[in-house]
Amino acid sequence: MVKTVGLIGAGAIGTVLAEAIEQKLVNCDELVVFDIETTKVEKLRALVKFPIKTASNIDELLATNPIVIVEAAGQGAVREYYPKLIASDAELIIMSTGALLDLQLTPKVHFPAGAIGGLDALLAAANAGINEVTLTSRKSPKVLFKSNTQETLIYEGFAEEAVKLFPKEMNVAATLALTVKPVKVQVRVISDPQITRNTHEIWVKWHYGEMQLKFANQPHPDNPHTSALAAWATIRLLQDLLKHKEISQTLF
Repeated sequence: MVKTVGLIGAGAIGTVLAEAIEQKLVNCDELVVFDIETTKVEKLRALVKFPIKTASNIDELLATNPIVIVEAAGQGAVREYYPKLIASDAELIIMSTGALLDLQLTPKVHFPAGAIGGLDALLAAANAGINEVTLTSRKSPKVLFKSNTQETLIYEGFAEEAVKLFPKEMNVAATLALTVKPVKVQVRVISDPQITRNTHEIWVKWHYGEMQLKFANQPHPDNPHTSALAAWATIRLLQDLLKHKEISQTLF
């Protein structure tokens, strides 16, 4: 059986994924890529020696019967293709988690931790009861399309609104919201000209104590809106799903 991985989006994250497959960090036989910007796909194909197939639309990608499909194209792509994706036989890895807050999830929909970690601890705490979750994200003014020369709070509210106002920067807020649901995640976005890394600080008050988590990630060199850790978290999740598929096929 040919192990096919589908990829929607040939940008920075898609490139890291393709390179990981070429380096055999991901065990699959072929990669099928769809991006509405065909020049990105051609650039990706020229970058790696691993054979990449191109799909001109979502239906062509689905027709290759991928075991897992990775979405790395943005919230708009998730909303547009979601009905067809969940109707397929593929397991789905959704990176643009902001779109998932408005959609009905199924067991085949998976999302990586992205630019943060500690989701296992949050899931454990949620069983006992979480009272409050606050996310404070700091990014450079350039990434946030600001020109401030001093640290400036540019947003304070809840995750559901934050992901709409900052669709490229606040998927991390959506990931937290999906993890601790129905608890509301409070979000603070700070434009800080002094930082060189995308920084996320998470404070959690739960039934038996408090948690403080901090992540300072290098922006991806090809896309400053995305932390490099987000791409590698996706690769780790893809490894796990493919391995689980192998075990399932062996047993059944």
